Amino acid sequence: MQVAQEELRVTLAGRIVRAQTRPVPAHWWVAKRITDVVVGSAALLCAAPVIAVAAVGIALTTKGSPFFTQERVGMYGRRFRMFKLRTMVKGAHQMRDGLLHLNECDGPVFKIKRDPRIHPLGAFLRRTSIDELPNLINVLRGEMSLVGPRPALPNEIEHYDTYALRRLGVPQGITCFWQIGGRSNVSFEEWMRLDNRYVDEWSPALDLKILLKTIPVVLNKDGAH
Repeated sequence: MQVAQEELRVTLAGRIVRAQTRPVPAHWWVAKRITDVVVGSAALLCAAPVIAVAAVGIALTTKGSPFFTQERVGMYGRRFRMFKLRTMVKGAHQMRDGLLHLNECDGPVFKIKRDPRIHPLGAFLRRTSIDELPNLINVLRGEMSLVGPRPALPNEIEHYDTYALRRLGVPQGITCFWQIGGRSNVSFEEWMRLDNRYVDEWSPALDLKILLKTIPVVLNKDGAH
């Protein structure tokens, strides 16, 4: 049995956008969800002490809650609140417009390697990917997967063409080809190519392979900032 996903329809800024995706066997989705729950639960249990220590460090370093939630776009364009450890000072979103001239990324993405909004502990949390550990909560809630394209911001998705939109045909995840292929060091065009490659090639076996390859990438802090 296959799940028909040959046409993806997403409503963006009041318009319906269609993109071609790929049908896969139904049992692949079952295997993917089982992996997310089993591995995600074990990972969150192991990560809990690290998250707790990091949260205390953030509370001692800067004002505001150690945790941060932000609206992201998931599979089929569904929106959800993604959990992270806060790496920027309180009110950082209000400073964004004044820093647009420092943007180092092409495409609709906004990112600064040495972002002045990052608090003293934030750079370390980003380099080590510790700030992303609370994403495991989203995985267990079914809003994300362990493996899949990184969930984008709504204002970024609005600028996607049909090629980039294909990435919404699979669950958005914590790690994917982009994470093991350079992360912030690759262009937006290459990023979308890697995400489309995942859409076209993913399988339960490939997910496990990507998970295993993510471990050394995170330990070496490749492309993380």
